[in-house]
Amino acid sequence: MKNIDLQEYATSEHELSPDQLDLLLQESRNLHLSVEPVKGKKGKYNLKPGSTVGALEKGEMSILIRPKIGIPKLLSMICYILEVYKPQDKQFDFQKNEALPDLLALALIATARLAFGRGLLRGYVTEGDSLYTVRGRIQFGEQLRQRHGIMIPVEVRFDEFTEDILANRLVKAAAARLGRMTLRSSEARRGLGWMAAVLDNVSLLEYRRGNVPEVRFDRLNEHYRYVVGLARLILLHSEFESRRGDVRATGFLIDMNVLFQEFVTQALRQKLARASGRLIAEEKTFLDLKDTVEMYPDLSWWETDGTCSFVGDIKYKNISDYSLPNADLYQLLAYTTAHDLPSGMLIYAKGEAEATTYIVRFAGKQLEIFALDLAGTLEDILARLDRLACKIAPSLAVQESIF
Repeated sequence: MKNIDLQEYATSEHELSPDQLDLLLQESRNLHLSVEPVKGKKGKYNLKPGSTVGALEKGEMSILIRPKIGIPKLLSMICYILEVYKPQDKQFDFQKNEALPDLLALALIATARLAFGRGLLRGYVTEGDSLYTVRGRIQFGEQLRQRHGIMIPVEVRFDEFTEDILANRLVKAAAARLGRMTLRSSEARRGLGWMAAVLDNVSLLEYRRGNVPEVRFDRLNEHYRYVVGLARLILLHSEFESRRGDVRATGFLIDMNVLFQEFVTQALRQKLARASGRLIAEEKTFLDLKDTVEMYPDLSWWETDGTCSFVGDIKYKNISDYSLPNADLYQLLAYTTAHDLPSGMLIYAKGEAEATTYIVRFAGKQLEIFALDLAGTLEDILARLDRLACKIAPSLAVQESIF
């Protein structure tokens, strides 16, 4: 197995055979990966990933792309988005040299041990069957259609109290998905084997990324919230084994652009819940009077009287020359113009852009740059978003000063 370890937005040199190069080029679009030959070095290539992080296995290659913010913080942000984050959670002992699939496996195993400690969750599932004894309700329509008046076997429908329920199926599917990857941790491999044994009577189903069902929680299944949340995370961001020609491909990939936008949006929703108004993500608006030019600002704040008082966009991208792309400023200017607002805001991760304000010539509109520092704990990051929330809804700042 050829191991290729990369860092988000960092260039590194690697030796590749012609076959390995072909396989890598096939996945370059999915990985946002730049591949350039090194001058004067045959078979050597400079690899630079973009915003996609995680792990991908294809053929005999294992590609790991580590996020700049670190894997523990990455997982914390995702768990926050999925509403399964526990503040100051210390139950996982993350190691810096662990790969993302291994850490996901260890986290899933740890939460499964806590959830399964009370026994596997059971529930009622409606089943239909042909039996020689009556159980549950007789399906008279099915009996006549299939049996033509013959009395046995009887078509019945009944409720089965079983452990083969959605929550357990999601956990088993996630464990199986990780188990098909080449894990470097022996502890993770043993733990996934234990989970497979415990969930032996649960159906193993495949869930595509766009079709992972949600589980409703109540007092009876609340202890499953964390393990199901992690299972859904794994299923939402991974691909089950597929084949392109004769080459196997599987992996767990996350686009940091999408993650950063979802995290900031979710955090602001929580913080602005007490303010009078509503935060809307990607609200459709039009630039022209004929409503033909559609636009979708990442964030907009609407007062109780139905007027828009804030518009903003969330950006996570690599800015190597420390200057903002003009396109981002043009986009924000269009948003403020469409909503007839005197100002708007671009929200970047600190390090990609620094806080500043641009005043548009002749129009007088202010385009503000808010730089969110991702250093420290997740609680530190959420605390920094308090200032942003008060900028979006000034009424919230008044409430904070009162209390």
